[in-house]
Amino acid sequence: MLIALVVLLALSAFFSLSETAMMASNRFRLRHLAQSGHHGAEKALSLLNRTDKMLGVILLGNNLVNSAAATLVSVIAIEMFGEEKWALGVGTLVVTFAILVFSEITPKIIGATHADRLSLFLGFLLTPLLRLFYPVVWFINLFASGLLWLLRLSPKNTNETPRLSQEELRSLVLESAHLMPQKHHAILSSLFELNSITVEDVMTARRNIEILDLDLPWEEVRAQLATSHHSRLPVCRESLDQLVGILPVRRLLASIGDSEFDEAALLSQLQAPYYIPAGTAVFSQLAFFQENRQRIGFVVDEYGEILGLLTLEDIIEEFVGDFTTTLPGLGHTLKWSPTGEAIVEGSRSLREINRMLDLDFPLDGPKTLNGLILEHFQDIPESGLSIKMNGIAVEVLQTQNRSVITVRIYRPEPD
Repeated sequence: MLIALVVLLALSAFFSLSETAMMASNRFRLRHLAQSGHHGAEKALSLLNRTDKMLGVILLGNNLVNSAAATLVSVIAIEMFGEEKWALGVGTLVVTFAILVFSEITPKIIGATHADRLSLFLGFLLTPLLRLFYPVVWFINLFASGLLWLLRLSPKNTNETPRLSQEELRSLVLESAHLMPQKHHAILSSLFELNSITVEDVMTARRNIEILDLDLPWEEVRAQLATSHHSRLPVCRESLDQLVGILPVRRLLASIGDSEFDEAALLSQLQAPYYIPAGTAVFSQLAFFQENRQRIGFVVDEYGEILGLLTLEDIIEEFVGDFTTTLPGLGHTLKWSPTGEAIVEGSRSLREINRMLDLDFPLDGPKTLNGLILEHFQDIPESGLSIKMNGIAVEVLQTQNRSVITVRIYRPEPD
């Protein structure tokens, strides 16, 4: 009888482990393995698609075994001590302790810890058990379904693929950082932010846009075309407020040295400018670029004033990382010096600075470091002036033309 008791406790442990492991298993991983032809995953998914039947056979076996174990302990107690009440009480306590430790808590911890691996094997054992006891399970589930109906509770269709919200999916990606290359993880993480950032966060500010001014002497215009490193240039008269169009510079490379090349020839190659309303989500703008076959556009406010320039490359770099050629003489990457300092251009976007230097400048106001400093002082600060924003010390190094040119940022001390 002691051997039978051990066997019953072992069977109870099996059912407890099966219940926890199957319910805690990763269905996405099982579905991937099943699509790859893994038979264990296929059987596990088949059981999970019939959760009521699977739980029915597991709980049926578990309760039968536990009841048999309790009865057997009572029989053993009577055989050893007679029909003494204290003996039956002690036997009940012993079997309760044994079931809790050996048949419930320990196997469930094991099942939860190794759910993905165990579910691949448990499917082979539970499937024949379900077939064997299917009539009993069906009869029990009939009453369970009736009770759920009385309580106005309808069980979810387990055949449907679980739907994750965008935030849940983002959390899943972030928690899976150790399962993928760092570069892939960074790209996926950035993709989830495209709907939460606007074109102003990514665009090149108006003051940093290189323009081709047709009011300049023609020789200067030709020299600028010959030396420009951009593939497209905004063409205007005096300023962007008198924008004429976009010039694909590559089309004119062969004609620039031609003596007959004049303003009329240049104007004939212009393309109509494409305007983007301020506040447009970056992901939406990416779709608009694709639908309208555009690669460049001007961000305008509600009054039609140009705020900046946005290109397809700017959006791609936001989630892929920098890959295009930078301006001559300007470093594109930021990193801390051995002394914990970094020299940064005032025109840098706050998002870029936060990402490269792992800082926490506020992003709900100005988009550039220059704008943030000017907003803080409400005036043009003098060189050498230092401030602290969000716990980050910033020293103004150079100002010019009512803007901050360069600053020195000091790495914050860890909390």
